[in-house]
Amino acid sequence: MANPLCCIISFLTVLILFLTSSISAQTRGNIPVNKFLTASNNGSQWLSPSGDFAFGFNQFLNSSTNLYLLSIWYAKIPDTIIWYANDGNPVPQGSTVTITATEGLLLSDPKGAHIWNTSAGLGGARDVGFGVMNDTGNFILTSKSNSNPVWQSFDHPTDTLLPTQIMNLDGTVDCRLSDTNFTKGSFQMHLQRDGNVVFNIMVPILYTAYADPYFVTMTWKPPTQGNQVIYDELGSMYVVAANGSVLYNFIPKDKIVSVRDYYQRATMTSDGILTWYYHPRKFSKNDGVGWSKIYSEPGNICTVRCGYNNICSYDVVAQSLRCDCPPNYSLMDPDDKYGSCKPDFDLWEKDKQGPSGNVEYKLVPRENTEFSLEKCDGKFKHVNEENCKSSCLDDRYCAAVNWVSDNGGTCCKMNPLFLGGNQAAGSEGKTIWFKVGNGSSSTDQFVPSADRILEKKARMNAVVSILLGGSVFVNFILLLLGIFFIYYKKQLKIVSIAGDEYSSNVSCFSYKVLEDATNGFKEELGRGAFGVVYKGIIGASGSSILVAVKKLDRISNNADKEFETEVNVIGKTHHKNLVQLVGFCKENDQRMLVYEYMSNGSLADYLFGDQRPSWVARIKIAQGIAGGLTYLHQQCITQIIHCDIKPQNILIDDYHNARISDFGMAKLMALNQTHTNTAIRGTKGYVAPEWFRNKPVTTKVDVYSFGVLLLEIICCRKNVSIELFEVEGKILTDWAFDCYQSNTIENLVGNDLEALNNRLQLTRFVMISLWCIQEDPNLRPSMTLVTQMLEGHAEVPPPPCPTSFST
Repeated sequence: MANPLCCIISFLTVLILFLTSSISAQTRGNIPVNKFLTASNNGSQWLSPSGDFAFGFNQFLNSSTNLYLLSIWYAKIPDTIIWYANDGNPVPQGSTVTITATEGLLLSDPKGAHIWNTSAGLGGARDVGFGVMNDTGNFILTSKSNSNPVWQSFDHPTDTLLPTQIMNLDGTVDCRLSDTNFTKGSFQMHLQRDGNVVFNIMVPILYTAYADPYFVTMTWKPPTQGNQVIYDELGSMYVVAANGSVLYNFIPKDKIVSVRDYYQRATMTSDGILTWYYHPRKFSKNDGVGWSKIYSEPGNICTVRCGYNNICSYDVVAQSLRCDCPPNYSLMDPDDKYGSCKPDFDLWEKDKQGPSGNVEYKLVPRENTEFSLEKCDGKFKHVNEENCKSSCLDDRYCAAVNWVSDNGGTCCKMNPLFLGGNQAAGSEGKTIWFKVGNGSSSTDQFVPSADRILEKKARMNAVVSILLGGSVFVNFILLLLGIFFIYYKKQLKIVSIAGDEYSSNVSCFSYKVLEDATNGFKEELGRGAFGVVYKGIIGASGSSILVAVKKLDRISNNADKEFETEVNVIGKTHHKNLVQLVGFCKENDQRMLVYEYMSNGSLADYLFGDQRPSWVARIKIAQGIAGGLTYLHQQCITQIIHCDIKPQNILIDDYHNARISDFGMAKLMALNQTHTNTAIRGTKGYVAPEWFRNKPVTTKVDVYSFGVLLLEIICCRKNVSIELFEVEGKILTDWAFDCYQSNTIENLVGNDLEALNNRLQLTRFVMISLWCIQEDPNLRPSMTLVTQMLEGHAEVPPPPCPTSFST
């Protein structure tokens, strides 16, 4: 029989152990080194002094499993997690987290294997004394020697910021994949080195940002560029400069809620929206009180949420979003309602005809919907709605179009795989027309009905009757009117271009008009191999536009018809990354081209000036140039090879987009066979090797030049530079391959921390450039593939040595 005294002692021992573990699990205040928590069902946690926040293992992910997330949460609202470790990956029951002197927080699995720690964030400090979960929601590890913080969760945010938290340069907030999956999602908030706060869409797997942020604070302009994002103790969030001045307020003053009465947080949601929430500090679980929204940025989540070929509808009041496929489109993945849509017909059948010889396409409208003009794949101005719609029907690369009446009519054409269709406040009265295959060879769109034919014949008969049966006097008057109309139309000197791609108007200016517009060709913008460019103003006061007038000095006046034909071809090119041709002059021996004026100069000025552009800005430039070249090579009705891609021929518009200029010069100069003593065109340092080898010239010469240009964009250095040659003994293209081969790519960008912090992306861009400058043209990718690689949609294999081509 058991000894009663032993039973009592055993019971007391178990009771003491239980109470000790419970006290340990609910520790408030300082937590010494070697203290640990275990992932288990007893709610193991360390609380802040007020009991508002808890640190430990949270089983909110799925209480029916044995998985736990090492995290920080509101102790009274355990399903609201505001920070998490181990990249959001849960761990099994029995895992532990320990405070250690050398690694800080150390997460281990049930077998003792180390999974994650904070050692990287400790820097050189290896003397952690204790940890503390404080009342702001910040978990801090302090130094044993001086009690100063050596690591804190506020410096390593996940998807949430809290009042009193500060984000420094290069700080990021990443959304989670979903409400119950805490691994990184597709959206990121980033305080860039240039002082801008941007929201980016992230490339899967590589987790680098796509070129164009969908939200920007525009706080980069020196000398007072952004330095920190502060979420202060009163509930305001703003961007401040180094001198403390506020540059941008995220939350309107009338939206701010008292921090004293409410818990507050700013969370980057899985939809890519930074949303501020509040929750009463005093509440009962039976009240059913939840989190309420204070504000969100950007306010319309249609800017990011719907996939390709999908139209977004957002109800601001109800804060509800819907993505709908256009007519005759369906979801690629039926289970992903926010995903991309595919056409249920062949968009590339433009040249195929039905039995009656009529193309089987029509335009289907969607009311109160529009595209952002900034997202247009082809945009042209001063055109009416009917011509705009007809241009889409005749363009095999047009999938949808919308027309805006502003400024004399602007036509916005979208290629397949379009983004930015929006049905929201402000879109009332606007219409997108989708080009769809209607499945039959005879449609109202293309075949007039019998009634229409009879009506047209009746009108014609009436006109003939008047002409034949009227008096001689009436006929004479009509004849004079016809002659006057023809003469007047000729005097207008407007060349109407109605091509297979779309209809447009390119003005034919007289020499006198352009001489007056440029004030006697006074202000020179630049000069090159083809002539001199002057700044001018065309139009009356109030409706005038700035233009750049290029006087060509090497085209013969014996090629009038060919010159006009080629100008018409160039005039039919419309792409957001091409400089638009406004008109031309063909008078006596004068040949001039009139382009829209680009206010920010050339890429050469942008890259090689005193201040280096940001890494994100340079990526945007590179992708824009690639998109423009892809259009010229593969999407124009007549293929255009530029032949002279270089920084001086890339202009920067008001929105810092790259715009290719002089893209028709190669075709125009070919009209005069005596314009140069050699067949080689282009500029030293950018010319493809096949020019020198008397080999066929294809679009691959532009790919080569783009590769050189891409390296210049990456490095902000000229390819042929005395400074570089004196230091490295090489030109940039050779040095770049040496750096790639020796795994010292960081040397290419020097102290550009923004580029260095995106090393994967930097390496990928260098690899793409090395593929482009292969001496063997067959090894160079097409510009379509280059664009896909730049955007992260195509793999970039290791490139060979560019000079391995045998002659």
